[in-house]
Amino acid sequence: VQLQASGGGLVQPGGSLRLTCVASGRDLSRNGLGWFRQAPGKEREFVASINYNGGIIAYADSVKGRFTISRDNAKNTMYLQLNSLKPEDTAVYYCALKTRIGPGKSKSEYDNWGQGTLVTVSS
Repeated sequence: VQLQASGGGLVQPGGSLRLTCVASGRDLSRNGLGWFRQAPGKEREFVASINYNGGIIAYADSVKGRFTISRDNAKNTMYLQLNSLKPEDTAVYYCALKTRIGPGKSKSEYDNWGQGTLVTVSS
């Protein structure tokens, strides 16, 4: 399975973006999915996760209330709506497939990382 993230770009503080993660090669309707991000010089960190049917969702404290994760299994697609963006949200955002048991917040639970999409928040 291949995951491809898109939708990044340059946005002013307070602005919004919608990221999309499209999967090919496999039906993802039985898998959890996650978004992570990596800022320059920093470790890749958890952003949000969603279980196979969207019934269980988790967010990092730093994005709670501003970001919204969702999925459309009919389209084999996951989304991340980014609102009220801050300069500290600047990073490459990656989507990944959850393949191991766990709460969904650790990189070690995921595989099939996409190439990522760059989000830059700057005035």
